[in-house]
Amino acid sequence: MYSPAEIAERYKEAGANKTRLPVAKMFVLALFAGIFIAFGAFGSQVAGASIDSASLGKFLSALVFPVGLMMVLMAGAELFTGNSLLVIPVLAKEATVKGMLKNWVVVYIGNLLGSILIALLLTYSHSFNLFDKAVAVSVVNTAASKVSLSFSDAFLRGILCNVLVCISVWISFSAKEAAGKIIGLFLPIMLFVISGYEHCVANMYFIPAGILASHEYGLEVDGLTWGSFFVNNLLPVTLGNVVGGACIVGMGYFFVYLSKDK
Repeated sequence: MYSPAEIAERYKEAGANKTRLPVAKMFVLALFAGIFIAFGAFGSQVAGASIDSASLGKFLSALVFPVGLMMVLMAGAELFTGNSLLVIPVLAKEATVKGMLKNWVVVYIGNLLGSILIALLLTYSHSFNLFDKAVAVSVVNTAASKVSLSFSDAFLRGILCNVLVCISVWISFSAKEAAGKIIGLFLPIMLFVISGYEHCVANMYFIPAGILASHEYGLEVDGLTWGSFFVNNLLPVTLGNVVGGACIVGMGYFFVYLSKDK
């Protein structure tokens, strides 16, 4: 396996290449990431929907959700939260701030559209009918709970989440074989899910799916709207994800392994 210092060098090069992707290719890869994360999120809801024990249901959901990030990293896709680490090649002067911001904007939009696409397909294919519509109830309740968070709770849970997501990406760079990458990325993602932290790209599926399902299945909940999705959850969670990924993990590891300061 690669050492942490070697991971920093490897990510510096890989991250710089991400900022130089043509916009069209960057966007398509971002669509795929939104799609992959949404599939993992839906699978996690199915796994826990019919479990009476809340803690056991959460644990089973946490075992399934990492499949989404596995697909992102192994199949190739552009994920906004993981790309918070692009601050590393920028600080190392291997990429520009403009290139990083272009990547973030394009990838964020692509992730959003990919996630909503899967939410639409799952809703109107009636995939939420599973277990006598228990999945539909779970989908709506999950969305409702997320938009009811206070700004500060959503922001702080976003920080905690993306520390673990970026550590997961970082660990995956340590492995030389596919099995090692999958095992390495799996555990931190499982930990963030079971802890109830907030991931903006996952929420790009969770909340639109809940909004759509609430109308399709007659499960309307007060306060569950597109406005509350963007303002109450997506905004603070995104800001928290950037702080956790770019400011804590990215800047921290740049300082330790790539900075010339002794």
